[in-house]
Amino acid sequence: MPITLENAKNFTQSKLSKKVIDEFRQDKLLDLMVFDDNIATVGGGSDLAYIYDRVITPGQADFREINKEYTPQESQTKQYTTNLKILGGSFQVDRVIQNHVKGITNQISFQLNQKIKATKQKYADAFINGDSGTDSKSFDGIDKALTGSSTELVPEAAIDLTETGIDTNYKKFMDYVDKFLAELDGAPDLLLMNKYLRSLFNGIARRSHYFTQSEDSFGKSVLKYNGIILYEMTEKPGTNNPIIPINAETGETSLYAVRLGLDGVHGVTPDGKNIINTYLPDLKEPGAVKLGEVEFVTAVAMKATRSAGVLRKIKVKNIPPVEEGEEENSGV
Repeated sequence: MPITLENAKNFTQSKLSKKVIDEFRQDKLLDLMVFDDNIATVGGGSDLAYIYDRVITPGQADFREINKEYTPQESQTKQYTTNLKILGGSFQVDRVIQNHVKGITNQISFQLNQKIKATKQKYADAFINGDSGTDSKSFDGIDKALTGSSTELVPEAAIDLTETGIDTNYKKFMDYVDKFLAELDGAPDLLLMNKYLRSLFNGIARRSHYFTQSEDSFGKSVLKYNGIILYEMTEKPGTNNPIIPINAETGETSLYAVRLGLDGVHGVTPDGKNIINTYLPDLKEPGAVKLGEVEFVTAVAMKATRSAGVLRKIKVKNIPPVEEGEEENSGV
């Protein structure tokens, strides 16, 4: 049964759980994400495996003549397995600090909010870059699925949107975006980008007047292109490095598009309606140092190859040449 964070909020009676869910919902990717919550361990096993068929070749239809048969054509699917992974973190607070050190910050609430922020960032990072082959604790992200696929569009030459190229190339870029979107099997819900490309979209919006702006349920401004939300991915947790990277040598980045839904890109959670779980200490119980935790058991599935795509080689930074004897800055 599909479920969203908004649905999950309606299933809980806890005010704290509702507040935590709202914090996660302020991330537009998580707010729009649909989760399939039918996973459970079988026979006491420890693996939470989600097995599904990805549509590789969609079905086709055609006309036929009287007394002649249709030309047979079958949709092609390929079976994939994604394993749910455990994401979150814990924090400790001394009960004396919580009860008696009066300051501007409630320590448990502060630490909880910081842990929620980090969990959202880590989820977004894994959604794009996750690779269980290099990190067995992570689920696979969409970049791994899109690399080499029919919806990976790589221009012959980089599209220069830097300050020296945007005026000349923004129309060319928009043509590429339209071509890129035309390869998908339907209108995507989100265009995912880093903050550098997002700022350039603002400039393109001013130049082209093809964009619309609205406000979401949390009062945040939302910019859309052809009805598609432009979503800025943040930095990797604990760093200034963008989740969608910029090549340190070329200044190039990528733009992703996703159509969310159980027949497209969606999340997976265990059986139940919680999705996000919090474990907070009871200050009346024994123990001087109290432990709190935030936990999110999840993975990502892509049911159709053309439900997501990526446009490569978008130049957003001019990288100065590295002088001999200087170290190259790899933290772009």
